[in-house]
Amino acid sequence: MTTEATLPSTSASPTARQVWTRARGVVLALVLLLVAAVAIAAIRSTERHGSLDPRSADPYGSRAVAELLADRGVDTRVVTTLDGARAAAGPDTTLLVAVPDLLTHRQQSNLRAATAGSGGRTLLVAPGSWSVERLAPGVVADPANSLDSTLSPDCGLPAARRAGTADTGGIRYTVTHPGNDECYPSERLPTLVRVPAASGDGDTVVLGAPDILYNDTLDKRGNASLALQLLGSRPHLVWYLPSLSDSSATDPGEEKGFLDLLPSGWLWGTLQLFFAAALAALWRARRLGPLVPEKLPVAIRASETVDGRARLYRKASARDRAATALRSTTRTRLAPLVGVPVAQAHAPEALLPALSAHLHSDGDGQSLHSLLFGPPPRADAALISLADQLDALEREVRRP
Repeated sequence: MTTEATLPSTSASPTARQVWTRARGVVLALVLLLVAAVAIAAIRSTERHGSLDPRSADPYGSRAVAELLADRGVDTRVVTTLDGARAAAGPDTTLLVAVPDLLTHRQQSNLRAATAGSGGRTLLVAPGSWSVERLAPGVVADPANSLDSTLSPDCGLPAARRAGTADTGGIRYTVTHPGNDECYPSERLPTLVRVPAASGDGDTVVLGAPDILYNDTLDKRGNASLALQLLGSRPHLVWYLPSLSDSSATDPGEEKGFLDLLPSGWLWGTLQLFFAAALAALWRARRLGPLVPEKLPVAIRASETVDGRARLYRKASARDRAATALRSTTRTRLAPLVGVPVAQAHAPEALLPALSAHLHSDGDGQSLHSLLFGPPPRADAALISLADQLDALEREVRRP
């Protein structure tokens, strides 16, 4: 009967427990990021869903005002293309443009050309400096918005006077042409402007904030009254929701590259990142001062240090450095034995004569010079032979 000894496992593969211990921090961080992303997406998904859409019953939708208009005989139709909005312009139609700043300059010019002489009403909801001057000539958007959201009419426009205070505070406008109705001022600049057409009964209404159209704020103050009067003056209401997928947003003869699709400030942002990276590199590459020797926390045997350094030399094929280290150390040890100061151990004219006189055998000065100060060996075998010869020379010098 034979007894087999159980040997301890020498496998270097990590166990499942070790893998979990090392990776649990990363896994936990990924789980937290995933949970945070899902939570943020869930919260933001209901923020502005269906904003200014007359079909949406969400807080920022406009279904309530569309229902009230329907009770008064005004039908509401939604269009999402510029061609549909231009075709709908007419004397019995109110055209509401939900987000005018989404329109390109070419779209704005075409829309203005279709509505200027139509005899109907065009209502622009919160147009900024990008669109208001093209869609409502003579009206300029002020850089600073209104600090108050609820404002008083302070004008002669009948619809504003009947509605009273309303949530029109938003973008403020400067009117450069006379004859316009300027209502709901904030610090003497209006947030609602009515621009009559040059001929006919048509007009353009510039509204600085969309709050009076939201389901959530329609029942506040005079919002409902103002919205119904501005949108119900004609039997038909066309609600234009500009879409980025509208083919009229691009010029058929203009091909845009990748750089044209980037935001206008990308170049400055890239330059800032470049300078930040350069400063970080300079900071990390700063001079740390001279090297300071530090004692090792544990004692390492000399043989282990020699073996480790030898493997590094061999891996780098640094036979020249290894030979230099061997010769230098041998000369440093031989110099005191033959009466030469250590400071002159590396001078051939001082070391070689004393060494030749000390040797018991007839020493050849040329061979000693080649051994202690010669060129580096060309192969590993030559390096081993050099080490053996240096060791033999040192033993011979130490022999009494």
